[in-house]
Amino acid sequence: MTAKGWFVTGTDTGVGKSRASCALLHALRARYPRCVGMKPVAAGAEPDARGRLQNEDALALRAASNLEVPPELDNPVLLAAPMSPHIAAARAGRTIAIETLVAAYRALAERADAVVVEGAGGFLVPLSPHLTGADLAAALGLPVILVVGLRLGCLNHTLLTRDAIAARGLPLAGWIASRLDPLMPEQDANLDYLRAQLPAPLLADFAWDPQAEPATLAVMLPD
Repeated sequence: MTAKGWFVTGTDTGVGKSRASCALLHALRARYPRCVGMKPVAAGAEPDARGRLQNEDALALRAASNLEVPPELDNPVLLAAPMSPHIAAARAGRTIAIETLVAAYRALAERADAVVVEGAGGFLVPLSPHLTGADLAAALGLPVILVVGLRLGCLNHTLLTRDAIAARGLPLAGWIASRLDPLMPEQDANLDYLRAQLPAPLLADFAWDPQAEPATLAVMLPD
């Protein structure tokens, strides 16, 4: 069986992709018996009690999933250094290959009913000197969900990302507003502008709340 899949990207790093991806997984669990999150490339890890590297985002996705899979499938590339993946990979003496990531996704899609793939950083984050996150999204061919970090500069970042997604021939399935700066003026006016500019529905508007749990945010997403 081939699962339904979505690729989650953001207007920048640190805009709430992991929180949105986990909320999506919780929402999907109400419709699909086997849902799993995937972090193809994670840069930034700490050793656990056994000395094994663990990435915070990958762990959060596993906690939100209801299907347990081997780590080489849901997080095939785990890099220690918290920096751009192409630099972290070079430091580790590794090369990130799109084929490996696509193979891991396909293995997940055979086991699951729904797969949420969380990209690293923004849409065009470098994975190697010649590959970007956009190349991975195109290779997977999944509809994209865009997390918009609502802060100064978000309009430009959102429109550039919209155009980059369209240039790869990928459908924008929807977008999620993630309010990052409670002091940002005219937040609702910014949202109104983006509603008119993005060719996809606003799936959720996540208020500024660093303590919000993904399961709570999931109720804001459409059925």
